[in-house]
Amino acid sequence: MNSSALLHLMVMLVQLWPCCPSMQKSSAQNAVQSFTAARRVKRSWLWEPFFVTEEQVSPDPVYIGQLKSDLDKQDGNLEYILTGEGAGSFFYIDKDNGKIYVKQKLDREKKPFYTLRAQAINKNTKHPVEPESEFIIKVRDVNDNEPQFLDGPYVATVPEMSPEGTSVTQVTATDADDPSYGNSARLLYSLVQGQPYFSVEPKTGVIRVASQMDRETKDQYLVIIQAKDMVGQPGAFSATATVTINLSDINDNPPKFQQRLYYMSVSEDAPVGTTIGKVFAEDSDIGDNAAMDYSIEGDSSDAFNIITNNETQEGIISLKKKVDYESRRRHSIQVKAVNRYIDERFSKEGPYEDTTIVKINVEDADEPPVFTLENYVMEIVEGAMSGALVGFVTARDPDEDGSPVRYSIVHSTPLKGLFSINEHNGEIITTEPLDRERAPWHNMTVTATETRNPEKISEANVYVQVLDVNDNAPEFPKKYETFVCENAVFGQLIQHISAVDKDDSAEGHHFHFSLAQEDANSSHFTVKDNQDNTAGIFTGKSGFKRQEQFFFYLPILIQDNGTPPLTSTNTLTVTVCDCDTEVNTFYCRYGAFMYSLGLSTEALVAALACILIFLVFFLAIVAIRQQQQQKKPPFSEKMEEFRENIVSYDDEGGGEEDTEAFDISALRTRTVMRTHKPRKKVASEIQSLYRQSLQVGPDSAIFRQFISEKLEEANTDPSVPPYDSLQTYAFEGTGSLAGSLSSLGSTTSDMDQSYDYLADWGPHFKQLAGMYSSHRTVED
Repeated sequence: MNSSALLHLMVMLVQLWPCCPSMQKSSAQNAVQSFTAARRVKRSWLWEPFFVTEEQVSPDPVYIGQLKSDLDKQDGNLEYILTGEGAGSFFYIDKDNGKIYVKQKLDREKKPFYTLRAQAINKNTKHPVEPESEFIIKVRDVNDNEPQFLDGPYVATVPEMSPEGTSVTQVTATDADDPSYGNSARLLYSLVQGQPYFSVEPKTGVIRVASQMDRETKDQYLVIIQAKDMVGQPGAFSATATVTINLSDINDNPPKFQQRLYYMSVSEDAPVGTTIGKVFAEDSDIGDNAAMDYSIEGDSSDAFNIITNNETQEGIISLKKKVDYESRRRHSIQVKAVNRYIDERFSKEGPYEDTTIVKINVEDADEPPVFTLENYVMEIVEGAMSGALVGFVTARDPDEDGSPVRYSIVHSTPLKGLFSINEHNGEIITTEPLDRERAPWHNMTVTATETRNPEKISEANVYVQVLDVNDNAPEFPKKYETFVCENAVFGQLIQHISAVDKDDSAEGHHFHFSLAQEDANSSHFTVKDNQDNTAGIFTGKSGFKRQEQFFFYLPILIQDNGTPPLTSTNTLTVTVCDCDTEVNTFYCRYGAFMYSLGLSTEALVAALACILIFLVFFLAIVAIRQQQQQKKPPFSEKMEEFRENIVSYDDEGGGEEDTEAFDISALRTRTVMRTHKPRKKVASEIQSLYRQSLQVGPDSAIFRQFISEKLEEANTDPSVPPYDSLQTYAFEGTGSLAGSLSSLGSTTSDMDQSYDYLADWGPHFKQLAGMYSSHRTVED
């Protein structure tokens, strides 16, 4: 085939395309250019891309185009072969001339193009005369698909009263046709329903507000949008979508009271906080835009209050303070309702508030009596006679009929029965004399009861103060224990004293101390007033003797500064003591106690000896039982040994510490026991028993004083030997730094030891030092 013929074929193929003339001209030009370029390649295929229109249907196969090799001399020696996508099913080729046909209807939306390969071979040799070449058959689109709204149904919201042009939402339709070829996929939007409130942009599908709308008039609109392909040309396909547009609320309406006047009533006996009534202002808005706050204006009595119920948007009027029918029977208040949230865009259209008038009638009620005072304070002088007037309480019935009132006392503290009240006039009197020192204040609860209605009762508190009079003389604040040593010197202070007075002095108490007249001339003691409510007791002489007088009784005269002044005589007991240089008053207390009991020393020693024997016997029994429990012998077998132990327990030492079957080793010291010397006197034996009792006797001041006296007697008696059981060191504390003086642990005789150091141990060891030191006399 020559080049002119091929060019003619290509032009014919272009003319077969079912498209507009402009497209045909363009395609023809492209074919010519492609063909020219192909001719530059020697021995190349001469073809351009082929096109077939989708949905094209005919009884016979539809010719698409022809493949022609420039080596084809039309002598029937060449054979054309077609392979690739759709070859043999959708497409086939005439082997002799290379013409290509389509056998079935194609759908571009399923497959827009097919890729095939062509080859020309020599029929005789079966060898290719041209290299295999690939080409494409494109399926040309036709308008066979309708637009679709895939995102519907649409719901949108726009604020009410929005200005024109406000964007509401956008709808979008899709078309499966080829948007790059023709107008099959070019859509145009239009408004089917929704005028005159909305409009839609034809190309974008954006819905906008066309005029202002009021939510309170209509809060929802149904808009229908249509989309057409082919730019709306005749024969175009179309689809519609429904858009539900809701109007959101804005605060563009003020609250409005439905009533311009409200009537309410309240009883005068209603407690504070009682709900009187409700008011309500309607607001066409919803949500926060309808929220409002109520307030009261013009309430001169300040007796009412109003709060807002946020759920119902009602104003609840309550009683702020009690009202009185007799003083004011009608109240008129103005209630205002104001929107809580104001939209600044519409503030100029305000005010967003409304007012109404509420008239409240006070209803009469039977009220209890009313006291003139809530608390009464009265005074009465201490000691006033029974029937003395204390004061009056007054109450009245506030009701118009004025019922009589009856008074009574229902409670009184701290003492009862001291007051009575006249039930008719409220007069309070005493029933017995009052003592301020017993109770300076009296509190009473007085009631007033209506005579015609006993259920109506009121209470008032009455406080009675008892005024003080000087009816109590001053006295000592405590019992003084005063001691004076035998070796006291003249002018020595032996006691500080003070005084107390049960009375209450407005200027403060001032006491004067002196000796009573009957003892004023005594030369033993003197009293010095310190002018500060205290005084000092001084000795009036030097030296006292217990043997002559053990106690002195000083009558102390104390006078207060009351009107008239009162005086009392208080006895101060002074005990004479046998004191050492350290003036140990403990001995004085013990001697005073013994003297007051009237017991002799011998009687006390005998009693203590009995106690000691009983305790030793008891402890011995306990010790034997413990041994029997350990060794498990019968009790009867040890009875004889038990009795022997008791009989032989005549030795000193051990005491209650001897719990091991009275082992005599408990009486020894660390050294070997010395030979026991027999006692010379029965008194010494008694004293020894007494001293042993100190180990088990009570640790009291009485016994300690008694022991001290016995030690003093032993120290001053040169005929009494220093028995170990005397234990004079036991009173220096828990032990003696000098160690034991007992002869039980001595391994040598008295002549082999030196006791010179005893002279340095003080007055308690004076007797021992004289008996054992190397400087002792022959008489010792």
